[in-house]
Amino acid sequence: MRPIEIPDFSFNSPLANVVIELERLRGDLGTSTTPSEVFGQLKQLFQLMTSIMSARIEGNRTSILEIVEGAQENTARDRSVRSAAPDFSDGVKEIILLEEASKFIDEHIHAGTTISHALVRELHRIAVSGLEREGDRTPGSYRTTDVVIQGSDHRPPPFASIQADMQELLDFINQEMDRKFDLLKVAIAHHRFVWIHPFGNGNGRTCRLLTYAIMVSQGFTATTDYRAVDPTAVFGADRESYYRHLEAADSLEPATTIQWCTYLLGGMLKDLRKLNKLGNHDFVVDELLVPSLERARQAGIISLEEFEALKIFAVRTTVKATDLSNVVLGSSVVRSQFIRRLINRRLVEPIAEGKRSYRLVMAPGPLTPFILRQLDKLEFLPQILRDDA
Repeated sequence: MRPIEIPDFSFNSPLANVVIELERLRGDLGTSTTPSEVFGQLKQLFQLMTSIMSARIEGNRTSILEIVEGAQENTARDRSVRSAAPDFSDGVKEIILLEEASKFIDEHIHAGTTISHALVRELHRIAVSGLEREGDRTPGSYRTTDVVIQGSDHRPPPFASIQADMQELLDFINQEMDRKFDLLKVAIAHHRFVWIHPFGNGNGRTCRLLTYAIMVSQGFTATTDYRAVDPTAVFGADRESYYRHLEAADSLEPATTIQWCTYLLGGMLKDLRKLNKLGNHDFVVDELLVPSLERARQAGIISLEEFEALKIFAVRTTVKATDLSNVVLGSSVVRSQFIRRLINRRLVEPIAEGKRSYRLVMAPGPLTPFILRQLDKLEFLPQILRDDA
């Protein structure tokens, strides 16, 4: 097996151009007119989208509406462990577990965190526990048998070498390198993980979670504000192309590794160019949120009074009851009752426990399908999510 390393490539190559442009956009991530409270909601929305995409790549065809309803119910139950309720369908459970694994990354990984065997195994454990069709007999443990990947010519290494192979991969991931190599490291690590195939099942989902964790550890994604930088959207744009490029790189030759890196980073560049628009608060309000609210009003999900009130939430970011005095007529008690009804329907939520300032709920909630439809209209959704958006 070839050692894991950054292949040599020309400064004038397409890959070099993509790396340079991604680094430039990376510097723009911290410059935004969109308030952090809105980014917090966008983060939840894109986290849900990413989980759906990752599951759909593996063949999960659960409808977005069913997923949103399940995720909303799971949130309402305020579960104390990272799991999904047993009464959910297997398809919904799979996505809820991916959500929980993503939250685990956001809570435990930060810039400079070492990526360890324990982290990889924990991501796998969370992602597959309790599933039937897409579960694993030994959640959180490397496989103890040899496997064959259906539909692929690649034969993963024998189980006896997995610990050593994964150690080499982790050493590569944690190796100190110049910052300009960060995303190349992400691309190469993603392919090598799939090539090793360390688990009996759930390797694709775990690999995509690990890829995001690596990017967080590199400081590429600020988990407190903006979670849109994630290559899963690239894979969801064309599932078959994703698998073709992965398989082409299985030779581990420098030329095919460069082709894989160019594919992945080129897709991320296209995605990031679109997502950077979300750093413009006027764009978020005028092009995304208000049209989504109008869609919900036309569908009868919200009343005209609620539509006018929720527009204030969209524009002001955080709202107090007094801010609604021109829309919700009557006493302060009437306005408080109005907000309570919005909270109960998960249209808005307090910005923090015990606070009397509130914000719009983008996901999961009744507005989520309408926001996704507007994102589709704005050409933000990859193909794998567009079927029923």
